[in-house]
Amino acid sequence: QGTDGYFAIRGVNSPEIYLQKALDYEKFKLSTLVLYARDRPAGSIDTTNTATITINIFIEQADTKSPWFLPCTFINTDNSICISSPYTGRINTSEMSTEPLILDPGPIYAIDPDYTLNEKIVYSIVGGNTDNVFSVDADTGNLTMNKVATSPGWYLLQVMAAQVNNIQKYSIANVEIKVINKSDYPPYFESRIYYGTVFVGLAPRSFVFHAGDTSSPLMITAVDDDFPNV
Repeated sequence: QGTDGYFAIRGVNSPEIYLQKALDYEKFKLSTLVLYARDRPAGSIDTTNTATITINIFIEQADTKSPWFLPCTFINTDNSICISSPYTGRINTSEMSTEPLILDPGPIYAIDPDYTLNEKIVYSIVGGNTDNVFSVDADTGNLTMNKVATSPGWYLLQVMAAQVNNIQKYSIANVEIKVINKSDYPPYFESRIYYGTVFVGLAPRSFVFHAGDTSSPLMITAVDDDFPNV
């Protein structure tokens, strides 16, 4: 069943079955061994009685992998290593959000890749939380705010996902939160209608000129009252 060379026995009268090399749970769930016994040494000229017995060995998954943050991308052919990208989000200055922050590519979420064990995961912020602006729910991974951010900039948080039964099985994800000035006004064009002139036969990407002034390229501009000096 593909497990040849993995198992062996030691001893003659009271043999012990032992493992010669590690099994991969992704490949092996069950191994069937046939144990052969005889009451005379091999090569004996006396009448020899023999017996066989079938031994079924059920292989259980060991807790070998640390949590994976999702979504993640496999980087090897046997799908044993999965790398996640940073989570990103943004908040407005001086604005307090009472709901979990919306992040890209999705909420903070990690799993135990030893999927038959599926150990419980807990979350915590272990770095980058200047002034304790953010909190993470230990059970859900939802990121929320404790207080407002007072100036534009970045928070680069490190969030840890650890197994409850073994905190040494953990992974760290980066969460990038951009703080921006709140936008109160939509942008608008400075003119409702623009008129331009273009000549027949011009090459692609040639300028369109102001109607009535073929020396000035037509400029279409928009402004935003949130940034009056820009």
